[in-house]
Amino acid sequence: MKKLLSTKYSNGAFNAAMLLLRLGAGVLMMGHGYDKLIHFGSRHNSFMNFLGIGSTLSLSLVIFAEFFCSLFIIMGLFTRLATIPLIITMSIALFKAHNAEIFGKGELPTLYLACYLLLLLLGPGKISIDVTTGK
Repeated sequence: MKKLLSTKYSNGAFNAAMLLLRLGAGVLMMGHGYDKLIHFGSRHNSFMNFLGIGSTLSLSLVIFAEFFCSLFIIMGLFTRLATIPLIITMSIALFKAHNAEIFGKGELPTLYLACYLLLLLLGPGKISIDVTTGK
């Protein structure tokens, strides 16, 4: 009981927590990117043109972020760099697609955004491929 109420943690606990965060956020987001990847042909003309660069290029950037950057995060490779496209994508999803409804339909992008901001700030932990790790 004393350990449950403690605010202290070990390096091992921190690194295990960062691994779980990376795996959870990465695998779940990768599913969204994979769905867009395999249905690219049917979605490329109707996807939201959020940067004024065309719906096909917009969808391509989202697939890069959601699928390929998630893969990097899962592996712990270029983790901080890989979070940047995901942070941008989730910000656009939250504020443009879900009208900033943080407690409504935008809960999922908000949760992903929080996870990726944590990974950007704290790094991947020692259980990763990255040469330089957080902490």
